[in-house]
Amino acid sequence: MTTRLAPARYLELIDADATRLLAVTKDLDASVPTCPDWTVRDLVEHLATVYQHKIACTTLQRQPEEPAEWPPPTPPGDPRDWLAASRAELLELLLDRGPAAPSATWWPPDQTVGFWYRRMAQETAVHRVDGESAVGEITPVAEDLAIDGIDEVLMIMLEGDWSDMSAEDWGEVSPDAGAGQTVAVLGGDAVWRVQLRPDRVGVEIGAGPADATVGGDPSDVLLWLWGRRPVDAVQVSGDHGAVTALRDRLVLATG
Repeated sequence: MTTRLAPARYLELIDADATRLLAVTKDLDASVPTCPDWTVRDLVEHLATVYQHKIACTTLQRQPEEPAEWPPPTPPGDPRDWLAASRAELLELLLDRGPAAPSATWWPPDQTVGFWYRRMAQETAVHRVDGESAVGEITPVAEDLAIDGIDEVLMIMLEGDWSDMSAEDWGEVSPDAGAGQTVAVLGGDAVWRVQLRPDRVGVEIGAGPADATVGGDPSDVLLWLWGRRPVDAVQVSGDHGAVTALRDRLVLATG
């Protein structure tokens, strides 16, 4: 199963979601309910900085060095102007290089510009929702992007070896929570079965036995995975404790 979108579709969605974010972020001092510690200014500056980081990773062919090259200074004036300029610069770079070109990324199996096509489309969509939450006008993530985003967060960010986690890394989350249980996550016609272990999270694609199920509109499922929607926004069946354990792991994986 592949959920990946055409490269042009990713670029279209980055542009559309960033445009929507810029349109709704009028009050820079407004709080962002989906990110309680942020104002709209923080949100806008964060996304501009994220874009600049991916531009640097691609042009330098490595991670920018701290503090000599990173982070960049925040330009004076309205941060929305910086976001708009960074969006234009990112889109131009992605289109010029193409998805098969090399780029430094944080995901060892994929060191291509195509990784950033996908990641920046997902990043922009979630932060567009954050901006909309500040004005109470949340709109869904496009269905094709939402299904692809569910795959990304489960297969890239959550799945894998957790054996090197320290007690400090775990914080208040118990590694034994949900141990041995499987949660099926449904998005569109796709099913991902997440197997929780203290030292590992496994993900299998396809229907099969599970202790609990999380499903619903793909946008709601994606935003729940990212902590932007409450659990009552999705449909949960089976062992609710396993679902809570999954969400706790997601906080650690995506924090």
